[in-house]
Amino acid sequence: MDFFKIVDDRRSMRKYVETPVEDEKLHKILETANRAPSAGNLQAYEIYVVRKLEQRQALVKASWDQGFLAEAPVVLIFCVNPARSAVKYGERGNSLYSIQDATIACAYSQLAAKAQGLDTVWVGAFDEAAVSAAIRLPADLRPVVLLPVGYAGRVPTVRPRRELRDLVHEA
Repeated sequence: MDFFKIVDDRRSMRKYVETPVEDEKLHKILETANRAPSAGNLQAYEIYVVRKLEQRQALVKASWDQGFLAEAPVVLIFCVNPARSAVKYGERGNSLYSIQDATIACAYSQLAAKAQGLDTVWVGAFDEAAVSAAIRLPADLRPVVLLPVGYAGRVPTVRPRRELRDLVHEA
């Protein structure tokens, strides 16, 4: 599939069918996340794969009732590992670079999913402590993105984007 078509076709999906995500496709998504650029190549993030319905239901509660998290057969949780980045970059690595690393890996994952006919939605609205408890996250990690992955349960609408003339500025 053409890269620009993948980008054009990607939409936020909040409705999924029950079809499981094939292991090969999930593996390819995770491999793609692992190829994402990171500060100093430290990869200051961890990815948790959530498949159990009970845990996905706990994520629904942790995200203020975003029910599609339980509909999707897989939820990837991108967590920052600030200590990995702080070793080289100190406070900036701890408070910024680790977050950038995790979110870049998540964005790559979204595109890898779409390239394989899967859909996702970036979820940033959640109670961090509740997500951490749902997956028994170690205390030194912080969840920053929940990414449900699955087959679309509806045809998404195209939403308008800002005009480049309003978005891009010459410095």
